[in-house]
Amino acid sequence: PLPSYDEVLVCSPDTEEEEVELLVRRALSPGSQDQKIYCLLGADKLVYKVAKQLESHFFRLVQFSSITNYRFLIFCNAKAHNSYVITAFDAYKVTFPNYSMTEIQTYLKTQLQVPSGTAPVAQAFEEPHQQSVKFVFSERAGMGE
Repeated sequence: PLPSYDEVLVCSPDTEEEEVELLVRRALSPGSQDQKIYCLLGADKLVYKVAKQLESHFFRLVQFSSITNYRFLIFCNAKAHNSYVITAFDAYKVTFPNYSMTEIQTYLKTQLQVPSGTAPVAQAFEEPHQQSVKFVFSERAGMGE
């Protein structure tokens, strides 16, 4: 399954240390074994102080955590060469192939459709393009707003 709202943090230069720490704690705590995938999107946009704290929290929790198969993804722009996050997590770096916008859209349209014959709850959220996923951006992400 795709990550849910409590598993994703869309980063910006205004993202606070507490938001990042909360997501890292969720990803590396003993209760995170229930198939959740925690993601930091645009982590290259974090200011230096927050990026430094991300590194500190992550490596401290990994060192003292008994969890070995956590699911924590950090997405960065490959062209952001001056990002501290990219430097700090270089050993974990995986480069993805460069797909065209059309290839990505085609894949997502086939993977994220509302199945026919679904329950009334899913039908209540039907959209013109039959998509089952929406992105919601919040000024206070991670605060329940």
